[in-house]
Amino acid sequence: MIRSIPLRGFDQQMASLVLDNMKTHGTKVLHKCVPRQVEKQSSGKLMVTWAHQFERLTTTAAEDFDYYDTVLFAIGRQPCTRSLNLEKVGVEINEKSGFIIGARDESERTSAPNIFAIGDVLMDRPELTPVAIRAGKMLAQRLYNRSTEHMDYVNVATTVFTPLEYGCVGLSEEAAVQKHGEDNIEVFHAFYKPLEYIIPSRPHEQCYIKVRA
Repeated sequence: MIRSIPLRGFDQQMASLVLDNMKTHGTKVLHKCVPRQVEKQSSGKLMVTWAHQFERLTTTAAEDFDYYDTVLFAIGRQPCTRSLNLEKVGVEINEKSGFIIGARDESERTSAPNIFAIGDVLMDRPELTPVAIRAGKMLAQRLYNRSTEHMDYVNVATTVFTPLEYGCVGLSEEAAVQKHGEDNIEVFHAFYKPLEYIIPSRPHEQCYIKVRA
């Protein structure tokens, strides 16, 4: 069940290929739906009721239901910042999400010049532990060792461990168009057959590579 789009923040063409591959292996995908309730039945199965997203805010929202053995909620994470009273020391946070807003000139510096934040708590930053560790080390070097090097949050190599593995680095096509303009980027792409697919003759219709310049 997908509330909005698959793999938010990633290249959506690549996300669609990952989703298509999952569908060919039997995964049933419900688009633009939100769960309403989960009820355990006498048989032990779970009855899940959901509403269609485009009708979610109406009093006559269309609902569907089905029975499942297991229900897993992939709801993400929320920063625990609201209980810290950060506004009292001048740290600005996003009212909706609770993420801390970093300064433009130095990403880890908050709106309070002597307070810094690193890791997932920063808004619009990769939610990856190695990135947080690296950013923390570079911040320490700037504060105590006169370094001028900053964390590069764009060119972060990332892997999504879906059945069809997806690896990427740099801007997605959507982000590149937004930043540089559609007329100022060039996209090179091709379908290919990985070596590990050749011997077992695995289907490779979704194996795809894309480079933006």
